[in-house]
Amino acid sequence: MDHKIQTYFENLEAKDKELQYEAFGNIKAATKEKVDWAYEVWDQLIEWLTDPDNHRRSRGAQFLANLAISDPEKRMLGDFSAIWEVTKDPKFVTARHSLQSIWRVALAGQKQKEMVINSLVDRFENGTHEKNYTLIRFDIIQALRNLYDETKDEKVKQIASNLIEKEVDPKYKKKYATVWKKA
Repeated sequence: MDHKIQTYFENLEAKDKELQYEAFGNIKAATKEKVDWAYEVWDQLIEWLTDPDNHRRSRGAQFLANLAISDPEKRMLGDFSAIWEVTKDPKFVTARHSLQSIWRVALAGQKQKEMVINSLVDRFENGTHEKNYTLIRFDIIQALRNLYDETKDEKVKQIASNLIEKEVDPKYKKKYATVWKKA
């Protein structure tokens, strides 16, 4: 890992919130492409998923989701369930940020893609008991749209369409459908 990236990770712990936010954004930007330092931080990020600090839990999940494309050992297949748990975090903002980035795991390979899609579909279909489930459903539809935009996989588009059709409330059905306009 180069000094710049190492400094960003150190700055996540800075007292200055602006410095933390800048470091977070720089790490997210760096991990949108394959990197050669993923395993230097992987175990630390896994630990963050259960940290008492909700910011660490959120960052850990988001960074790991992005690092999935830099995972030739396919560790993600074993670690996905720990990241998925953060999408159900008691702190809703933490859960939501994690859920909004989880689709990136699907970019790592076919098995990862199936794992992510199956988890999103199951949550959409069986998560109506959750608090704020309409927002969660919206994030799931948006995640599928993000995945489609990145891969142009028509199966992903069809899965999203099928989920939207399952929504019984016309207001939310319309809201979810707007995510797919111009697709």
